[in-house]
Amino acid sequence: MRPKDLQTKIFLDSGDPNETREAIKLLGFLDGQTTNPSLISKNPETAGKKFPKKELLEFYRQVVQEVSNLIPQGSVSVEVYADKNTTAEEMLEQGREMFSWIPNAHIKYPTTAAGLNAAHQSVQEGMRVNMTLCFSQQQAAAVYGATLRLADARSGQAKGQVFVSPFIGRLDDRGENGMDLIANIIRMYQNGDGHVEVLTASVRSLDHLIYAIHLGTDIVTAPLKVFMEWGEKGLLLPGGNFIYTVGKLKPIPYEELDLDKDWSAFDISHELTAAGIDRFASDWNSLLEA
Repeated sequence: MRPKDLQTKIFLDSGDPNETREAIKLLGFLDGQTTNPSLISKNPETAGKKFPKKELLEFYRQVVQEVSNLIPQGSVSVEVYADKNTTAEEMLEQGREMFSWIPNAHIKYPTTAAGLNAAHQSVQEGMRVNMTLCFSQQQAAAVYGATLRLADARSGQAKGQVFVSPFIGRLDDRGENGMDLIANIIRMYQNGDGHVEVLTASVRSLDHLIYAIHLGTDIVTAPLKVFMEWGEKGLLLPGGNFIYTVGKLKPIPYEELDLDKDWSAFDISHELTAAGIDRFASDWNSLLEA
């Protein structure tokens, strides 16, 4: 069951409802699930198969509906198809359709100019969004501004409508301390109205999970294998003497950024975002009939 002092929401990162069931059985609870094209391509039912586009979308819909039924009080992130040429209008059209699939959807858009424009309009329409492939504090600042509903700017917006997903593992892969980015975004958002929740993503290890909880991330999403290790440790929480081993990873310095600045003024370009979009698009396209 949920540890008494655990404030962070726990999401499963998976495109397989059977793993959802296993995670619930293992942990005794689950607050949500994140999906993406790569995870859908790893679903056992897609192995060695090719689908017409309409059938692949229907398969994705069935997967998230099954997951939604398993965690009806949680959140299920559903990702639009996007490559480097996909426009904001095309993303928004997909987002509207996917948002209708289940009552607890968050629509995942990439943290690019097109994705942020789609998110801006989505929020105005009352949709919930999850800005994915975030690799910099500037990108997170842009997410804050793009999803701020101006009518609510003074009174604040309730948490739950907007997530930002910094990918820590992929920063670690290139020698940067991805957990620094989580700490920096949490610190920066303390100067805001609280409408964006930080969702720690690309979690590779139990240390990532425990340190994300230690930092006070709103949400952390991890694959089943990490939760299996966490379960073996009795759902261990970080104590006062917890130390995260950085090793040779380079620190990511904090930037003093003005969240009131127009979001389009931030530098949102990042090579890992571009690479992530290419990877997701490739994994999705690998399932499509020629």
